[in-house]
Amino acid sequence: MGIIWTIIIGFIAGVIAKFIMPGDNEPTGFILTTILGIVGAFVATYLGQALGWYRPGEGAGLVGAVVGAIIVLFVYGLVAGRSRRAI
Repeated sequence: MGIIWTIIIGFIAGVIAKFIMPGDNEPTGFILTTILGIVGAFVATYLGQALGWYRPGEGAGLVGAVVGAIIVLFVYGLVAGRSRRAI
């Protein structure tokens, strides 16, 4: 059940992040939105544990996942923007 919950939270976080930070360089589609949110949750968990906000083994919630997804979306936009300029 944990992996299903992570996918659901990841999808919700990805959708919210895309609404907060729209742009041409964003990934589209159900799968990419879900992956964006899941990676964002992992980023938020890692950063939260490094900063002491979360204990080891404790994961980020929805708000943390959204913040992490925004960070991932920002980095994706930078990388995608550079690759378009290089072509």
